[in-house]
Amino acid sequence: MASKVTERALSLIKSLPRVALTNIKDLPSAKRKKTGKPAGQKKKGRGDKGQGARNTWDPLGYEGGQSPLINNVPLERYYGKYALRRQYPPISLLELQRLIDLNRVDISRPVDVTAICNSRLYSLDVAKNHFGFHLTEEGCDSFDAKINLEVQWTSELVIAAVEKSGGTITTRYYDPQSLGAVFDPQTFFQKGLPIPKCKLPPQDALAYYSDPNARGYLADPEKILEARERLAQKYGYKLPDLSSDPVKDLLLMRKDPLQLFYGLEPGWIVNLRDKCVLKPQDEDYRRYYNTVY
Repeated sequence: MASKVTERALSLIKSLPRVALTNIKDLPSAKRKKTGKPAGQKKKGRGDKGQGARNTWDPLGYEGGQSPLINNVPLERYYGKYALRRQYPPISLLELQRLIDLNRVDISRPVDVTAICNSRLYSLDVAKNHFGFHLTEEGCDSFDAKINLEVQWTSELVIAAVEKSGGTITTRYYDPQSLGAVFDPQTFFQKGLPIPKCKLPPQDALAYYSDPNARGYLADPEKILEARERLAQKYGYKLPDLSSDPVKDLLLMRKDPLQLFYGLEPGWIVNLRDKCVLKPQDEDYRRYYNTVY
């Protein structure tokens, strides 16, 4: 008997349609919810009166008659005049060593802002208040390139790592106009403008670029030699002798404080089309580009 009931149930299930959204109905006892709006209602759920109904909300940030929040929090002086600060995008010693290993930077010539930007991996934007590169300490244990390096900001540990490997380092300031010519020389030369003279650092940066411990380009060369000896004694490494080094001329090559490019003086015009350099002959013109003011 039970088997016949089971067979009938299975046959019934086979003949019935499958359960789907189209054949599901509510129970007879279920209450149906009314949908739609009553006749004459045009407020769209906003109510009868007030700011919600009239769409007159207060502007964003309005605090309704109480003391504003900005007056209740303490002053954060860290962010004061942030837009006026000089920015130095970072590049580490590890990244610089990678550029040298991949031949993206030629160490047979001095490495400066132009050489780093010519790798097409790093760039500067004068509109964002950039003033050059900040050489950071990452990779100081593995850096072993003998180079003549010029950066805009660095630390004592980075200077020790560069000089330990036999190289030299200089911190150099560029004003925005000069930096715009240095980081993309080709675009600047195509404009046909004379090479500008580099301005001196502002008052708040003059001490840093005149400090021999920071290897400032305005520091006394004799004091820089003494600072090199002190730093070698502090970190416990033997300072290489530059006087007998075969690449002495390369390591000791420096720019004039007014000079932007090696081998090119301020006031000269580089003609890329004719592949020549136009040098001024007027004495007043030359006196202007050879003096600070």
